[in-house]
Amino acid sequence: MENHFESGLEALRQKILLMASRAETSVNQAVQALVQRDHDLAVKVREDDSVIDQFEVEIDEMAIVLLTKAPLASNLRLITVAMKVSQNLERIGDEATKIAKRARDLTQEPPVKINLDVNHIASLALAMVKDALDAFVHRDTAAARAIIPRDKEVDVLNKEIQQSLALHMMANPDAIARCLHWIVAIKSLERIADHAKNIAEEVVYLYEAQDIRHTLKS
Repeated sequence: MENHFESGLEALRQKILLMASRAETSVNQAVQALVQRDHDLAVKVREDDSVIDQFEVEIDEMAIVLLTKAPLASNLRLITVAMKVSQNLERIGDEATKIAKRARDLTQEPPVKINLDVNHIASLALAMVKDALDAFVHRDTAAARAIIPRDKEVDVLNKEIQQSLALHMMANPDAIARCLHWIVAIKSLERIADHAKNIAEEVVYLYEAQDIRHTLKS
């Protein structure tokens, strides 16, 4: 019985990692579609969102089955954290879909003539996601804690880009609609970083049994 339960936990971990890989791919492709004005790739990202949604459903079902087996407190934490990590990954997928929608719409319009550091904010957010999942896999709470303040850098960059877009709209009223698409897309990248921070906080809770969500400020 114990071996069967442990194999169930391992299957749950592996499913989360598969979901994480899919979510990261979706964000990368959405950003690529946005920067390169790739209409077909933007459409593909939106169509693939259902795959990430299905992962969340399957993880919840696996977790519920494991919960009925009355595991130890540490295993209870793993199962509940797995569900929370899955929820954050699903929301990361949703943000990728939002970026892809804006990318698709922008391909129908002339380019906005402004330099935006999109790749930088995207790389910061995705690095946070990757590092949070690595901390989960390697049970590394020190690494998880180190991720949390990095959200501040993403917030600062988001504000800088939003201000640049606001100034561009004031100087170029004909570009307002296009700039608004960019504003939403950049905000989605900032939210992806927020979800990475959430995952990092859950890793600390999982391995230290300490809830730090409202004690550490980014």
